[in-house]
Amino acid sequence: MHIAYVVVTVLAVAATGFSGVAALAHFRPILPGMAAAGVPRFWLTFPIGTLKTAGAVGLLLGLLGVPLVGAAAAAGLVLFFACAVHTHLLARDYSAQFVLANGFLLLSGAALALGLAGS
Repeated sequence: MHIAYVVVTVLAVAATGFSGVAALAHFRPILPGMAAAGVPRFWLTFPIGTLKTAGAVGLLLGLLGVPLVGAAAAAGLVLFFACAVHTHLLARDYSAQFVLANGFLLLSGAALALGLAGS
């Protein structure tokens, strides 16, 4: 396992895990950005919070020796965050959450690429 993969994936687990739990808990600071993007509040539990948290757990499993689960989780997060970026663009919302969605997309993509390169 390459150090770059471990570092990037640990960052992706921490960031995506925090973001997923924040969505599940309906953390107040994220609510205005979600509303600006046109995301219904009830989506914070499912699909948003659930999928982010599951993705973080899958990435962690990849680090712990289940590489296919890690790769599947990274691919799923890439798709999730590509959709999130698209949603923000459609709503013309260029807030901090748009920037974060792009960052999460890059982290997930890097974890996927590095994981596949190390396989």
